[in-house]
Amino acid sequence: MIFWIASYPKSGNTWLRALLTSYYYSEDGLFNQKLLEKITQFPEKKYFRSFEYNTKIVTDTSKYWIKAQEQINLNEKLNFLKTHNILGSINNNNFTNKKNTVGAIYIVRDPRNVLTSLQNHYELSKDEALKFMLSEKKYIHDYHTKDDYSDFQFISSWEKNYKSWINQKIFPVKLIRYEDLNISTFDILKEVIEFIQNTTQEKKNFNHVKAQNCVKSTSFEEMKNMEKNNGFLESVLSKNDPKKISFFHLGPKNDWKSMFDENYQKKLNLIFEKNLKQLNYLK
Repeated sequence: MIFWIASYPKSGNTWLRALLTSYYYSEDGLFNQKLLEKITQFPEKKYFRSFEYNTKIVTDTSKYWIKAQEQINLNEKLNFLKTHNILGSINNNNFTNKKNTVGAIYIVRDPRNVLTSLQNHYELSKDEALKFMLSEKKYIHDYHTKDDYSDFQFISSWEKNYKSWINQKIFPVKLIRYEDLNISTFDILKEVIEFIQNTTQEKKNFNHVKAQNCVKSTSFEEMKNMEKNNGFLESVLSKNDPKKISFFHLGPKNDWKSMFDENYQKKLNLIFEKNLKQLNYLK
């Protein structure tokens, strides 16, 4: 069965995957970036190799979302998968179903800081990044691959993305906030692992020492140094030059208040007010 690690882009998904792969797929809880390959992305081209679809049609792989997941589950194991996809349907093709999914963790981040992170990652102006977040028809793919939408993910708007996951009744979902994970990393990791074990009915005791190693070896400073010294597997090439964009840019120091003037701050607060209140980002 599939257990999703879901989020809107630039919300902490990679960090959570680093924590979980270190815990589940290492002996001592110490992270190395090869471990991230244990939780790969879906949808992704490799999962559609046995299906015939038109790579030039943006949504064509959606026809095989469910069938691809059925193939993944043939191993009869617990399969962790990362996704930024909305939990819904496109062209009457459901993203997943109860037969293939056992549960999910959804990590959400203050949208005002998501915006600044999107600016860096996709090389956008603040207004372009805001338009990105508000578009209900938004999708992402590997823009370096011309006329090939095999990695297409339908993310919709920031609001619809998170609500699609937390408001559904198909399978259990645990919502965590990036900010809480940052402040209380060990405690939130423990909650996540216990949720996974309860949802999958796995009877194992929580390994405190291993979890502590996970937390230490995946701190933002450790990850940023790793990228500086050895590169990072998931960083992407710039659209403007051959250099890769820094994946670990500001992390916890990413503060929208210091990046936008007072008028733009008010604009963002007004746009996201309802969501900010729901997620306890407005005091």
